[in-house]
Amino acid sequence: MSPVPLPQGPARSSAVVNAEIRALLERTRRRLSDVERGEYEELLREYAEAVRAEVTTAA
Repeated sequence: MSPVPLPQGPARSSAVVNAEIRALLERTRRRLSDVERGEYEELLREYAEAVRAEVTTAA
């Protein structure tokens, strides 16, 4: 029996993720802590994935 495939594409749109990135940077207004930097990097990965999915869908 084969495993159930994971759903493709991001869970959130690039606009939603971008808003969260902006909120994080606005909230900190200083150098990011290690925890905040990890959150920022994860958001950037999610944003890039969302943009790729939106471009692929549009094409």
